[in-house]
Formats: sequence, structure tokens, C-alpha cells
Amino acid sequence: MGIGTLYRRYASREALLAALTHRSFQRVLEAARLAADSDGTAVDALRSFIDQTIDHGAELVLPLHGGPVPLDPGTQALRTEVHATIEQILSRGRQDGSVRPDVFAFDIVLFGALLAQPLPQVPDWKLMARRQAGIYLDGLAGTASTPLPRRKLRARSVQTQMERLGP
Repeated sequence: MGIGTLYRRYASREALLAALTHRSFQRVLEAARLAADSDGTAVDALRSFIDQTIDHGAELVLPLHGGPVPLDPGTQALRTEVHATIEQILSRGRQDGSVRPDVFAFDIVLFGALLAQPLPQVPDWKLMARRQAGIYLDGLAGTASTPLPRRKLRARSVQTQMERLGP
């Protein structure tokens, strides 16, 4: 596809990136919903979400990967729903004791973002990313004893910091 074809549909580079960001949040929300609706433990659901994030990572244009911070209300609503859906999974795990109480949706979102983009010098990235996910998810167990550095990361404060950086 040529550059002319892209710009016939999108008025500017910024409009194209905004559309790609919106599509990416739709994809991540779909993964979160599938995970939330799955049978099994909360950790199994989170594993499903992370696996889908790894599978689709190359297709995602998101702020934590250097994409534009969403400014339009529709994309912001998608982002909010992603966090809320992941929080529902975590809440389920907190209630049955399978997930430690000091883990929040932004922790999962950040970890997914870290694994979505391959490191260039790591062979068989998807396999290695899933290995790291296994180690991480085991650390979410309700029986984990190492305290986390902060009581709670607030997604809103991270969003505010990202908005200061600009698109």
C-alpha cells in the first residue's frame, strides 16, 4: 500500500496513528473480554490475556509502546474498559485467594506491554515471552510473601504523566 492510499483515508500522520491506536485498544479489549469470560482461575484468565497480547503484539500501536496518547473520547473509553475488565479478573482472584491483594490492572497492562514488543536480540521471542509470563503469573499468587514497593499504582497518575509528554 502506498503513502498516497493511506493519506486519502487519513488527513494526516497523526490521524493515521490515532486510528491505529483506537484499533489497538479494540484488540486489547477483545483479549481482555475473552480472558474475563473464560473458565478457570483468575490466573488462567490473566495467562490467556497475556498470551493474546504476545500473539498480537506486533499489531499494536499503544502509548506504552511509544504510540500516541489517546485524546479522543472513544479511545479513552476503550482504555478505561480494558482496565476495568482486567480489574474484574483480578477481583475474582482476590476473592478466591488466588491473586495477591496488592496487584492492580495497571500492573497487568504494563507487563503485557513489556512482553508485546519483541526484544531484537532474543531468539524465539514468543516462547521466551511466555516463559517470562509464567514466572510473573506465579508471582501473582495469593500466597506470595514479598511486599511490592508501592501500595497501588494509579492508572490515572500514569495517564497524566503520559499526557504531559504529548502525542
